[in-house]
Amino acid sequence: MLNFDYFNPTRVVFGKGSIQRLGSLLPADARVLLLYGGGSAERNGTLAEVRQALSGHVVHEFGGIEPNPRYETLMRAVALVREQGIDFLLAVGGGSVIDGSKFVAAAAPYQGDAWDILSSLGQVVKSALPLGAVLTLAATGSETNHNAVVTHAASQTKAFFASPLVFPQFAVLDPEKTYSLPARQLANGVVDAFTHVMEQYLTYPVDARVQDRYAEGLLQTLIELGPRVVREPADYDSRANFMWTATQALNGLIGAGVPQDWATHLVGHELTILHGLDHAQTLAVLLPSMLEARRVGKHAKLLQYASRVWQLNEGSEDERISQAIAHTRTFFESLGVKTRLRDYGIGLSDIDALVRQLEVHGMTALGEQGDVSLTLSRQVFEASL
Repeated sequence: MLNFDYFNPTRVVFGKGSIQRLGSLLPADARVLLLYGGGSAERNGTLAEVRQALSGHVVHEFGGIEPNPRYETLMRAVALVREQGIDFLLAVGGGSVIDGSKFVAAAAPYQGDAWDILSSLGQVVKSALPLGAVLTLAATGSETNHNAVVTHAASQTKAFFASPLVFPQFAVLDPEKTYSLPARQLANGVVDAFTHVMEQYLTYPVDARVQDRYAEGLLQTLIELGPRVVREPADYDSRANFMWTATQALNGLIGAGVPQDWATHLVGHELTILHGLDHAQTLAVLLPSMLEARRVGKHAKLLQYASRVWQLNEGSEDERISQAIAHTRTFFESLGVKTRLRDYGIGLSDIDALVRQLEVHGMTALGEQGDVSLTLSRQVFEASL
């Protein structure tokens, strides 16, 4: 029986020219901090459009938020918010910029050590500045959820927090803003969205028929559009469908009332911290091996995935499961994302340190059943070589 409380207050403004509507989405008297990452938003003209749309507001800017946004950088943004009396944040970028802005929103009014927000998984957050997002990279779904991941470089930790207080009030999604992205970022976005769906879908059956069919539709859309998005010249329809799929993959709906996994994400964080892999690269490496290592516990859902997503209906159950896992790896490879640790210069001698990091960070009983132990994580790393 399904039981859940689903809530998502983010208003989505989608389509060509939607940035022009920014001025009407913010309070007229808002003192705005514009947060962004590197130079891509400046080079492709997005920041210029945003500045023009906000010409009637008091606007300050904070750039340089990294991929895997760093706590140390974000605390400088917090100081700027306090110094300038900022009362509204606007994130312009992809998931890292939006995640970082969520942390700034929670940290700016917080009276204690801001690390408490991350160490408590967001439980200490009692207030937050309002924020909005202008999405330039479809991948994480951060524009319509209340989650964020922040990297603490000093302790080599990727920390997570969630709070309903950091839901963006609005998200502006113009697919044309993805036209100038390089193939690597587009491929990463497809892998990220695909794995987000898998972490909520491929667990065990609970008769959540709507969520299952919805998730399967998202996966099929990514399989259909992914290669086109990555390899063909940009066109509005494919980018629009991709952007909307990535948003739907992690806005909370397909995960409402169902068990969720997230072991692949959490184990993958250590590869980013210790070896600098892109987040999506860690997912492409680990997901096939994670499914293989846990095929007994995920047996029923793997069969459903094989049949409904990949149309694999012949052969024994074990054969169909093996084929579905192989198809998953092949799909990632078809996007140009490598799926073996050796492809990134990581070998057997590196695994001990990765497992130690998992232990230090308390990642010892992960997954929907709590059965992803350090031993199993080691097995997954070794199978991913």
